[in-house]
Amino acid sequence: MSPTATLPPAPPEALGISPERLARLDAALEAEIARGRLPGAVVTIARRGRMAHFKAYGRLDPAHDAPMQPDSIFRIYSMTKPVVSVALMMLVEQGRLLLTQPASTWLPEFASPQVLVDADGEGRQVPATRPITVHDLLRHTAGLTYHFMGSAPIHQAYASARLFARGLTSADFSRTLAGLPLISQPGACWAYSHATDVVGRIVEVVTGRTLGEYLRTEIFEPLGMIDTAFHVAPVAHHRIAEPYRIDPDAGVPVSVFDVRQPPAHEMGGAGLTSTAADYACFMEMMLSGGVLGGVRLLGPKTVRLMTSDHLGSIPVAGELLAPGHGFGLGFAVRLQDGIAPGSGSAGQFFWAGLAGTSFFVDPREQLHAQLLIQQPGRRDYYRQLFRELVYAALVD
Repeated sequence: MSPTATLPPAPPEALGISPERLARLDAALEAEIARGRLPGAVVTIARRGRMAHFKAYGRLDPAHDAPMQPDSIFRIYSMTKPVVSVALMMLVEQGRLLLTQPASTWLPEFASPQVLVDADGEGRQVPATRPITVHDLLRHTAGLTYHFMGSAPIHQAYASARLFARGLTSADFSRTLAGLPLISQPGACWAYSHATDVVGRIVEVVTGRTLGEYLRTEIFEPLGMIDTAFHVAPVAHHRIAEPYRIDPDAGVPVSVFDVRQPPAHEMGGAGLTSTAADYACFMEMMLSGGVLGGVRLLGPKTVRLMTSDHLGSIPVAGELLAPGHGFGLGFAVRLQDGIAPGSGSAGQFFWAGLAGTSFFVDPREQLHAQLLIQQPGRRDYYRQLFRELVYAALVD
């Protein structure tokens, strides 16, 4: 199955999208490239099952003159999370695990988590009041964190554990992470974290296969995602999009994963590389209720479960979730048309990656769109700019 067969092109105006307003998006990205703020980009906008806009801008690598191509390969970082969450929910649909089960059912190292409490600055640890469940991992309420989410002692401990080290195996990662204290009791708050890496490890244990092999045979090949993997084969190295070596605003070196060699740990939360055509297939599958081109990965009720809010009154730590948003099982979810400081519809679901990639799916508008860039320093700005200009182009 080819992506072009799955998403046939159509004139934007036939899909209720203004070509004149799409030109504003082109102009904005081209202006950023001309200013030296953005090396290049690839954009897709699809509506009602057809591709309205698929375009490459700028350069593949700012150190060279090669132009960006539609099939350029990007490090998608946390856009890996929705894919791995789908992989686990496929196992739920097969009856191989339940969301209510403890993570320790498959990973015994998580059997007795300890929670760090600030008792007059002493950093005392107390036992968790309940187990970390699979549900907690999918919705980021497990009590885990990332080292870059703060500067407290717990974040320093995460940094010292070197959880992103390239030589760490998946099993070693899980054991190392389980040895660190939690930042909160399981279920007590939403905190963005390594939780989806643990989801990926559970997929491996349940299936008896590596995460990359399971994703390849059960998701990527069925959907025609021919260029999505945990590393880029040598034959395609010339297609890898690269960032500026020095951030043009902050003036500091830019560091991204080396994706030219297979990693020891296929990180379920951050490790995939992909192309715009491939990820468009994934988005279309989710928008279509779990099916694409006659291939069904999930039932529509499971898709609805994943893209509904699972936080309710649970407090949110940090600023990653803007006002008016909740979180489902692998996706952020817009709760209402208003409140949020940006365009969108209630029911929209989305996520983004550390190096600048982002996507959103809007079921009400039968729309999905993605912006693939490798510019970590201004990712929040470009994500918001892209979304505003896409919605501004809708005219019916």
